[in-house]
Amino acid sequence: MPGTLYLVATPIGNLEDMTLRGLRILKEADLVAAEDTRHTRNLLSHFEIETPLIAYHQHSEAGRTENLIRRLAEEGQSIALVTDAGTPGVSDPGVELVRAALAAGVTVVPIPGASAVLCALVGSGLSPARFAFEGFLPRTKSSRRNKLAALARSETRTLIFYESPQRIAETLKEMAAAFGPERPAAIGRELTKKFEEFVRGSLAEVSAHFEATAARGEITVVVQGLAGDSDDEDESTAAPEPLTLPEALRAALASGLSERDAVRQVSTDQKLSRRDVYTAMLELKSEQAIPPPCVL
Repeated sequence: MPGTLYLVATPIGNLEDMTLRGLRILKEADLVAAEDTRHTRNLLSHFEIETPLIAYHQHSEAGRTENLIRRLAEEGQSIALVTDAGTPGVSDPGVELVRAALAAGVTVVPIPGASAVLCALVGSGLSPARFAFEGFLPRTKSSRRNKLAALARSETRTLIFYESPQRIAETLKEMAAAFGPERPAAIGRELTKKFEEFVRGSLAEVSAHFEATAARGEITVVVQGLAGDSDDEDESTAAPEPLTLPEALRAALASGLSERDAVRQVSTDQKLSRRDVYTAMLELKSEQAIPPPCVL
């Protein structure tokens, strides 16, 4: 009979946030699969748990997933999957093991607990009625700006991102350029820990804060959606009016994209040929009495 894969949420900083159910599962499981065994060993030692530990992360050898599935499906073992902090499967490779377990007929049971996403959302002061978790933004500048420009044009839900302390100042500058400097935002740093901090204000204000102050620790960014979100269902579910082609091009250029990237992005978003969008770009620049762009 197949065993059970438990997805055990662990504290994001404060060990007192570990749930009683989570502790029981970690004690009763045959094996704990951890993103970082050193980090998880400290957690298990703190609660005097002696369950065997094995590494499972994005750099694990290809056979590690097969090994765990064999233990679950053929040997009937129970395995507790944990990440360094929060719920496994969110911005980590745990989702691969979950999919493989389900395909093998293994029961998957989530054990909820602390969440940086929800902690930052409810503490931000922004609308929690509808939100979108975007995880980490792309690392390359052009891809990151393209992503922010697309979100700025149409996303009405409250947006939540993860970011590193090394990149937070630059990311906030790019967000202010894409969403507008007056867009409300909140940054949660070191959530649930001793030096927990929330910085709230416009994107211009929070950007200035992190430009002047070096950031440390885990960071979660919350940004208000386009035109704000509403608790009223009719208003919050209404789709935004689509942008005209000139409006879409202006928005793309205003977000910092080059003419070439703006044409590429708008043609993809509006499902138009690049030639038609390029022609519209020429007309737009002609109207503004600006020399035409370079050949694409």
